[in-house]
Amino acid sequence: MTVRLEELEGGALWRVVLNTPKANIVDMEKTEELCSIFGRARETPQLKAVLVEGEGPHFSFGASVEEHLPDTCGAMLRGFHRLFGLMLEANVVTLAAVRGQCLGGGLELASFCNRLFAAPDARLGQPEIVLGVFAPVGSVVLAERVGRGHAEDLCLSGRSLTAEQALAIGLVDELADDPSQAALAYAQEFLLPRSASSLRMALRAVRAGFAERFRAELAQVERLYLEDLMSTADAGEGLAAFIEKRKPSWSNA
Repeated sequence: MTVRLEELEGGALWRVVLNTPKANIVDMEKTEELCSIFGRARETPQLKAVLVEGEGPHFSFGASVEEHLPDTCGAMLRGFHRLFGLMLEANVVTLAAVRGQCLGGGLELASFCNRLFAAPDARLGQPEIVLGVFAPVGSVVLAERVGRGHAEDLCLSGRSLTAEQALAIGLVDELADDPSQAALAYAQEFLLPRSASSLRMALRAVRAGFAERFRAELAQVERLYLEDLMSTADAGEGLAAFIEKRKPSWSNA
C-alpha cells in the first residue's frame, strides 16, 4: 500500500502515513487510498483525529509531474480535489507532521489540516509556477491560512520557506524536533479527552464559512486550470522541461 493506516488509542486516533519514501509523491494511486481512508473516517463515529505524515526524511515532494500532462491531468486533478471534499465531509480533526521537503501537492495536503507541526529542517513551498502551472488547492486554502499577501508570495514566486519562516507567517503552528510526537501529544492532551461527536460539530461550526467558500472557489479554479491554463503553450513547455531535466523556453503564451 502506498498509504499506511495505523489505528491508535483504541481507534480514536488514526495515523495516516504516505508510504513511498523518500519522495512520497502524491500520485493518483496514493490519492485514491487517501480518499478511501477519509471516506471510512466519515463513517467511524468514535474517531477523533487523523494525523498525516510522510515515511522517511520528507513529507512529500508533491504531486506526480507526469500525471499533470494533458492525457491524465483532468483525472488527476479531479481525484485530488475529491480528497479535500472528503476531508471536509469527514469532519474529523486533522493534524500534519512535516519533516524535510513539503512541496506542491504535499503542502496543499498539509496546509489543509487543522494544525501543522514541523521539524526545524522542514522546507515548505508551492513550486508549481516554476513548471508553468499553478496550485489549485493552494490558491484557495493558503489565503485562508496565512493571508492573501503571503499566499500570493508562495504561489507566484514558487520559493520555499524554512520552518522558522513558515512559523512566522502562520503556515506552521508549532516547531518540534519530532513533529509526529508533538502532534500525538497535542491530540492526547486536547482532543482525545473530548467527545468525538462534539468535536465533529465544533469542526463543522468553525469551518462552516470556509467549507462553503473552498468548494465554490476550488471548482472555479479547477476550470481555470483545465480549460485555460492547459491550453497554453507554456504550461506544456514547463512540464516537459521538468521531465526532460532542462530549462524551459517560455513563449509567454
